[in-house]
Amino acid sequence: MAENVSEQSSKNHIKIDDVKRALQSGDTDNAISLAKQALDNLENSLENTQENTQEKVETLYILAVAQRTKGLIGEAVETVKTLIAIDPNQARAHQENGYLSLSTGNKPSAATAFARATRLNPALLSSWQKLAPLYGELNHGEALKFATQRIEYLTQLPVEIRGAQDLMYEGKLGIADKVCRRFLQTHKHHAEAMLLLAEIGIRLKLYHEAEFLLESCVEIHPSYEAARAEFVQLLSKLGKFSQAKQQAEILLNEHPDNHQYLAAKASAMVGVGEVEQAISHYQQVINDARKELPGIQLLLGHAYKANGNIEQAIAAYQQAYKIRADFGDAYWSLANTKTYRFTDNELNLMKAQLDTVGIEQDDKAHLEFALAKAYEDRKQFNTAFSYYQNGNTLKNQRSHYSQTKLSEQIEAQKSVFTADFFKAHKDLGDQTPDPIFIVGLPRAGSTLLEQILASHSQVDGTMELHNVMGLAARLSGSKSGYPQVVTEIDHEYFARFGKQFIDDTQCYRQGAAFFIDKMPNNFMHIGLIKTMLPNAKIIDARREPIACCFSGYKQLFAEGQEFSYDLDNLVHYYQSYQSLMTHWDTVLPGFVLKVQHEDVIDDLETQVRRILDFCQLPFESSCLHFYKTQRTIKTPSSEQVRQPINSDAREQWKNFETHLTPLMHAFTAK
Repeated sequence: MAENVSEQSSKNHIKIDDVKRALQSGDTDNAISLAKQALDNLENSLENTQENTQEKVETLYILAVAQRTKGLIGEAVETVKTLIAIDPNQARAHQENGYLSLSTGNKPSAATAFARATRLNPALLSSWQKLAPLYGELNHGEALKFATQRIEYLTQLPVEIRGAQDLMYEGKLGIADKVCRRFLQTHKHHAEAMLLLAEIGIRLKLYHEAEFLLESCVEIHPSYEAARAEFVQLLSKLGKFSQAKQQAEILLNEHPDNHQYLAAKASAMVGVGEVEQAISHYQQVINDARKELPGIQLLLGHAYKANGNIEQAIAAYQQAYKIRADFGDAYWSLANTKTYRFTDNELNLMKAQLDTVGIEQDDKAHLEFALAKAYEDRKQFNTAFSYYQNGNTLKNQRSHYSQTKLSEQIEAQKSVFTADFFKAHKDLGDQTPDPIFIVGLPRAGSTLLEQILASHSQVDGTMELHNVMGLAARLSGSKSGYPQVVTEIDHEYFARFGKQFIDDTQCYRQGAAFFIDKMPNNFMHIGLIKTMLPNAKIIDARREPIACCFSGYKQLFAEGQEFSYDLDNLVHYYQSYQSLMTHWDTVLPGFVLKVQHEDVIDDLETQVRRILDFCQLPFESSCLHFYKTQRTIKTPSSEQVRQPINSDAREQWKNFETHLTPLMHAFTAK
């Protein structure tokens, strides 16, 4: 049977190539016939893989082009509808919609379709070339100006780079990467090629390689604004907000009236805690702009929320969706305050947007999660779960999470960081006792522990710092890879790593003796932390597994945490985390303090005293009144930790118990 499936798949590839050749040779009748045969083969295939779906998408696109070329406009329209239903983000499908609209004389519809295509794939030169005259006829002056600029930019690019851009936007990152690298071999330091390779790296999550490329690019080409603007965005993504702010200021020195650069600076300022100034910048952008800016309204809302101004945050989020009704992130941001309750009108508006033809997948996912929260608040739990499930399915379709890969990473940590390793590497790192790391799983109560500790006079709260993960990523680039490389490097490097961490995080501190790094994923790197910062403190924020996993399932994360969009993956991730934490307790007894979230809820003072004793800090009653502490908080729990502890969320998962079979099987006592 496996052999037959393999042969079937091989035939499908041949059919697609045959269709392309037939279309290119002008034999549209044969192209249509072959395309339909290929689609039949795919429908009858026993495999339902991402590769098969991609083949189907490509075949449908070729079929639509052939049908339009043959003059079968009605059939082509239906083919494109089928294609967009399968993959709403297929740029060429929307481009084909544009051609079909032109063929029927519907110029406004054509402009809309071509514009959608260019949003999804800005490298589609033919769409821009169709858009420019359409914008001229429709008197869209600003849009015409921008389209003309894009045409000029794309036509001056080397054909290889334009082709690699197209491949990147089509999601063919591996091929795009190869094309770009091959071009750079003969055109060293080519500005557009360096930027493009960095953009591909960002999409592949090769952040530190991308950072090096962009840093090199702006050094070699200091006036290349596009590269510097991308550098600002990446630095912010990596949590290097101070550097991001500096780079944004370089751009603003040259272009003080550029609202995009001012907004980028404001985002970096939120990262370094300069929230009031950031809010002022966002407001300036909004007031000076000649058009409504829903994205800036959203960022303004985030800044207000981080500062604890929840009413202003809600107003900004509402303004964002009033400007663009299908702006899914605006609705989700309202839901993500955890305290907002949607009106009936808002509920109906969200449902109407969800049914809009051609809605962006990202907007759709945000709307699904927002509707889920709305129905959960109304105690319509079955309906709520269906929306949570839909949203998670959309996110999981784009996820690259692998249980096998995680298991390999966990086992690598255990095999390298043994008791013997720590004996051989004792007290090698920087001896500074300042850092307090809070690790664990998302939604396990780490923000509450951070707020408690940050209420102490000797402790600075910061944010989820990326520094340890960044070091691990750099070490992964070595020949041996991480964590194996730590057994090979000179011992003196561990002190350097520790000192660099202390130096690089200085900008997030306000002068207290100790500071918190609340990056949950650092549980994977406790061995590295112990080796480079032997006197650091680590707290493991633990929560009852079903509650923790389901809370993660309900949360739409800004990025990362791809395991959280599938219940089986959540089970595997939680169990893997437990296994690794048990290992750390075995090889580093007493180095990590486990704090159970439910214990904090049941007896706050006992747990606060226990935490402070572990951190060698004197008791301060302010830690019991943590909700009175004024500070910037950027996590989903920001509003919850600004209120006294309550146990309402403790067993919320029981409202959804019938839907949580994987969690129940894994974590309910047999």
